[in-house]
Amino acid sequence: MTGKTSSRLPGFHRLDLGRRREEIESRLAPGGLGEGLSDGLADAMVENAVGVFGVPLGVATNFTVNGEDVLVPMAIEEPSVIAAASNAARMVRGGGGFRASADPPHTVVQIEVLEPGPDAAQRVLEHREAIVDAANATQPELVALGGGVVDVIAREAVGSARRLVVHLVVDCIDAMGANMVNTMAEEVSGMVAAAAGGREGLRILTNLADRRLARAMCEVPFDALARDGFEGCGVAGAVEAAALFAAEDPYRAATHNKGIFNGVDAVLLACGNDWRAVEAGGHAWAARNGSYGSLTTWRVEGEVLRGEIEMPMAVGVVGGAAKIHPTARACIRLAGIESGVDLARLAVCAGLATNLAALAALGSEGIQRGHMRLHERKG
Repeated sequence: MTGKTSSRLPGFHRLDLGRRREEIESRLAPGGLGEGLSDGLADAMVENAVGVFGVPLGVATNFTVNGEDVLVPMAIEEPSVIAAASNAARMVRGGGGFRASADPPHTVVQIEVLEPGPDAAQRVLEHREAIVDAANATQPELVALGGGVVDVIAREAVGSARRLVVHLVVDCIDAMGANMVNTMAEEVSGMVAAAAGGREGLRILTNLADRRLARAMCEVPFDALARDGFEGCGVAGAVEAAALFAAEDPYRAATHNKGIFNGVDAVLLACGNDWRAVEAGGHAWAARNGSYGSLTTWRVEGEVLRGEIEMPMAVGVVGGAAKIHPTARACIRLAGIESGVDLARLAVCAGLATNLAALAALGSEGIQRGHMRLHERKG
């Protein structure tokens, strides 16, 4: 990401919508935010289109990510989320901001082989070079950019001795990559099944993108957590206790993680990405140890509250809506996003921020005080 301006916009929320839009569009010239999705584009994007459904687009302020200020676009219909993210980012700013990283953009596509023969996995891997060449031949532009298949993995007896599952691990560069990897799998599935001595089954990517993780952390000084009637150290302790509750109880974890996705999904929707795929991967990751748990951890360390998040984040800035939706393109420019990795890092920071805001409210005045006040504005 390339931060060019400060994300601190004091009084921004007090401006009327027109003046807020002018402020943001001044950072996007030329082009501004554009006029949104036209009927023509909508008709090209989905079947049986009859119109365009609008979702509020806002900007979260105060974010610092890896030392750079970032204005964070968020598309969401729920009141309080953007304000909460901005407030949490202000608290985190007191500890130096968010630090984030993301794995290389490696997406996994699965090829199922039914009734495999003896030593099927070994036989498939003996054909690895031919499988890779055939898969890569379907995506010459990706290969020319340095992407393509980076590994072939064979998993025996997946649920049954009658099933072999082969994974193609594909470097998708700056694309989410679903269409590319599915095309690859369909092209080579016959070759894989023949090598395994079985018959073709399903060929489809997995949204459990565990080779494409993004993570963020922050340290929040106690004084940044203080609020009317509540000392910062007490709020920090309450956040830590709430996080432990979510780690130990799936019922609490489900709502805890929903608060994380308030931030993640809003950023991904604003930037034209498949937030449903990311949610699926996130929930699967939360259950990877056999019981559903939290995607974040919070603990008190000395005089600060330390938060961390790690989750699958298969996102992109080329292809799909991120390429053709004019407002999505503007949002990507506004946030200074230059790669899929940039977007992944920003999304997990937003998720960590909305999680912090919710837990801090739960541990002090309660979630309803600010949340319901903003709901009342709609009346």
